[in-house]
Amino acid sequence: MSSNSSRRREITVADVAKAAQVSKAQAARALGNYGAVSEEVRGRVLAAAEELSYRPNELARSMNTGKSNTIGVVVGDIENPHFGLATRGITDTAKKSGYNVILINTDEELTAEIEAVHVLLDKRVDGLIVAPASSVETEHLRYVHETGRPLVLLDRKAERLDVETIAVSMAEISYESTRYLLEAGHRRIAFISTLKAGSPYRAGMALDSSQISERLEGMRRAFTEIGLTLSEDQVRLNAGDADSIRNITRELLLMPEPATAIVASDGLIALSVVEAIQELGLSIPSDVSFLMYDDFSWTRLTSPPLTVIAQPVYEMGVAAADALIRQIEGRKPASDGPEFSARLIRRGSVAMARTARV
Repeated sequence: MSSNSSRRREITVADVAKAAQVSKAQAARALGNYGAVSEEVRGRVLAAAEELSYRPNELARSMNTGKSNTIGVVVGDIENPHFGLATRGITDTAKKSGYNVILINTDEELTAEIEAVHVLLDKRVDGLIVAPASSVETEHLRYVHETGRPLVLLDRKAERLDVETIAVSMAEISYESTRYLLEAGHRRIAFISTLKAGSPYRAGMALDSSQISERLEGMRRAFTEIGLTLSEDQVRLNAGDADSIRNITRELLLMPEPATAIVASDGLIALSVVEAIQELGLSIPSDVSFLMYDDFSWTRLTSPPLTVIAQPVYEMGVAAADALIRQIEGRKPASDGPEFSARLIRRGSVAMARTARV
């Protein structure tokens, strides 16, 4: 007997209708929860479906109802705990409202994001949550918005695109944390980001990420306020894999005027920076102070525990899913939607700069 003939035949609506002794149309309405059908018929159909272990054809149901009960989520790097936690907030919230989630990772590549959006639209998702790889190149997102498909942006803004965005304003917390480092006597403060750029950082250059732009804006303001300038050679973009992050860290710490403090733009960068510092035989914070974005459990377990900029990442994922489901269901947004802010948690990884010690 061939494998095809031995495979169990898929149960269809017709099979359920026959078992429940109703018409196929009545069975389809009861199973799809649309159209008029009596409670007595609905009960018989659902009982028959359970007895036969019937699984609905989601594509067929979406064609009947116009809804797939599916949300598409597009993020840059699911390995980054920031996006992992936000995605957990999205999926927990979606599940409670009866929605499934299709997640696509783009490695922060714009072309991959554009393809992901089109794939999800082809799969007839009811709406999209996107953490844009670029805050500038957003034509594909504009298309989604203009065609009326519900859309929410997560973590980053998109220029000239008026859609709901769940994000923390980074300029103020970056200013506060830079002031903290400056007050400890640090002047060579490095900032490391994975943001892709065609050239080394220069003040005023256009950046693809609203998040990184705001963080650097806050740093520059803190320096300017005390009559200094943020050194361009201390801002390092294009920090790709762990090896490149370790190389960047070594460069910053071995140059003639080394960095006395390093700010890591996310948790993955932070791990490689700490590793590179240890490989050089240096200590945090006696040799170099360290501060990172996002508060994860491991940051409290290091010696010393790390100073962090904490963001309510899980709650942002919940809010993004709530906003999207509200759009899908045609409900108006609440007049006082949630506002999210970050906070500086001072632990043990920042000390007075050596040059400032008496």
